[in-house]
Amino acid sequence: MTSATALLERARTELAPGEQHNRLVPAIDAGTAPLAAIGAFAVEELALVPSDRRSFLTLAAAATEPATADFFADLGKGENIVLGTLPALAAAGGNDAEARASYRRLAGCQAYPSYLAWLALNADPAAVVLAVTANFAAWGGYCATLAQALRREYHFPDEACGFVDFFATPAPDLQHLAERAIQQALDRGKSLDAGLEYGRLLRDYELMFWNTLADTHL
Repeated sequence: MTSATALLERARTELAPGEQHNRLVPAIDAGTAPLAAIGAFAVEELALVPSDRRSFLTLAAAATEPATADFFADLGKGENIVLGTLPALAAAGGNDAEARASYRRLAGCQAYPSYLAWLALNADPAAVVLAVTANFAAWGGYCATLAQALRREYHFPDEACGFVDFFATPAPDLQHLAERAIQQALDRGKSLDAGLEYGRLLRDYELMFWNTLADTHL
């Protein structure tokens, strides 16, 4: 019988994006991306984070396994925390309140939260735990790279780096909760194979997010 740990490891391995697939993060890391790309990243996230928060809370409410409900409730709390860090990042990237109000968001950047909202309405929450946990491995790595590059290459103050710092910080408690959620679902006899397909699409939509910004600004 497959364990939660083995299934999560399989998902991370199968769904890991190639280093060459994200074209924006390496440019920021090298200091060659324009400041406008970073500002746009922050403003897109200002729309994405509240949408993801509602999706996570919807998944928590729909969960039948206690650990799955706790997992998504914790993610919703995290989105509440990071939302307040984004204006400083946007401002450091050249988008003050007036610029943020007139910014036209890009469809390729908003596809990820749209798909997550679809999952919240249509998917088994336990399978979504598998999908988002696999995706978070790459997302955390991207944020860790940005946390260093924004300071080193763009001289951003700590306040402006709060958003990427949050996601760059390892969250072992959330990882353990994900394993418990998946194990509870497996113990109930559920097949979570759909979670691998959900994770593949989340990975591709996230890469679309980054590369839409790259296509627009690089």
